[in-house]
Amino acid sequence: MLRPQGAMREGALNALKNLGADYVRYVPWFPYPKLAVAELKAPEKTTSWDFSLIDPMTIDFLEATKGHPVIINFSTIPQWMFKTNQPVTYPDDPNQVGWGYGGGTQLRDTTMKELTGYYVRLISWYTKGGFTDELGKYHKSGYHYQIPYWEVLNEPDLEHNMSPQTYTKIYDAMVTAIRGVLPRAKFVGMALAYVKPGWFEYFLNPANHKPGIPIDVISYHCYANANSRQKFDAYEYSVFDKAESFVNAVNYIENIRKHLAPNTKTDINELGTFVSDEMRNHPITPAYWNLSASVYAYFFIELSKAGIDIIGESQLVGFPTQFPDVSMINYQNNKPNARYWVLKLIKDNFTPGSKMVKTFLDDNNGDDILAQAFVTQGVKKVLLLNKRNRAINVKLPADFKGAKVSTIDMKSGDNEAAVATINGEETEMKAFAVKVITLGN
Repeated sequence: MLRPQGAMREGALNALKNLGADYVRYVPWFPYPKLAVAELKAPEKTTSWDFSLIDPMTIDFLEATKGHPVIINFSTIPQWMFKTNQPVTYPDDPNQVGWGYGGGTQLRDTTMKELTGYYVRLISWYTKGGFTDELGKYHKSGYHYQIPYWEVLNEPDLEHNMSPQTYTKIYDAMVTAIRGVLPRAKFVGMALAYVKPGWFEYFLNPANHKPGIPIDVISYHCYANANSRQKFDAYEYSVFDKAESFVNAVNYIENIRKHLAPNTKTDINELGTFVSDEMRNHPITPAYWNLSASVYAYFFIELSKAGIDIIGESQLVGFPTQFPDVSMINYQNNKPNARYWVLKLIKDNFTPGSKMVKTFLDDNNGDDILAQAFVTQGVKKVLLLNKRNRAINVKLPADFKGAKVSTIDMKSGDNEAAVATINGEETEMKAFAVKVITLGN
């Protein structure tokens, strides 16, 4: 859908550019081998280097995020680099999903020169104007983009069933090689699908790396999912419960990080929600997008409290057959949905350097409403979210009268936050609503 003729391309790129976010992550993924792998066949008498299908999307991304640091991760290792009983095939049609392309647990070249050589050439294509292939032929691109952050692989605990020991060896080899092309780049490690303490204990220990290998940033993921065959009426409890469980795990991992690598930053760069199988096979109810947006606001508050450096929402584009439930673009009308607008609302209001302030709520709301006050560049602001699929009135202090309130709820739909003024002693939080109240300027 992000290809030149893709229906969602224009809307997605405009949304990405207008967001103006730092540390946006770009990951061409294995289910579309022709769109993710630049050398689909092993070099023999000739090579198969081909960027013709990869460049349009990659250049679109780099242009749409110009002026902002980005994280690049061509996570898909060419399948021919792995030992397999027989060659792994892939669809001739680049738009057709090929779930069988991923996997493989043992590299055929244990020195990893084959692996690192591929990535050095790929990076050189985008940053050095071209590269010389394995047979001595030069391939010219003319591109000289900056890549400030490079993330090493994606979900290796799933995609290649790696142990932390194997991954750490690959990370060290790739960092060593890539630094020759990108001497000023920083590196993001792990990108784990699940919170596995053993991985963090091993990877974050400098003693397990070669001398001089940086551990600049670690990354991992969370999708707060509905239970199998669960109806939407119950999502509000299961999804928020799982989000809370993840936050508890993050605090545990932070203790490990602070002990072993206190200067390493953390990027939780895939945060989202999943529907149940029951819903995935049917049209997704519109209220789901507001629930998912509210969950991201919850993550933003709780992970900010935990001191997480980068809090990334997944993902810009999803559509039927390709995780439609995590899309930030409505694949029916190509407009940004509530998940996008909540991210933009948060990003625009709570800039780096904002201070979190102790916040109290009326006990009558229990834990159905979450509120967090901030001071941003001297301005007092409050982020509120409703965890429940019903309207709830929140009592406000007297000095909130006249404050600006920006609201994203089911009424705002696929539009940016509706702006109004606080006139009474309460504000109504509609089902799964997210609000920012700004006092003063």
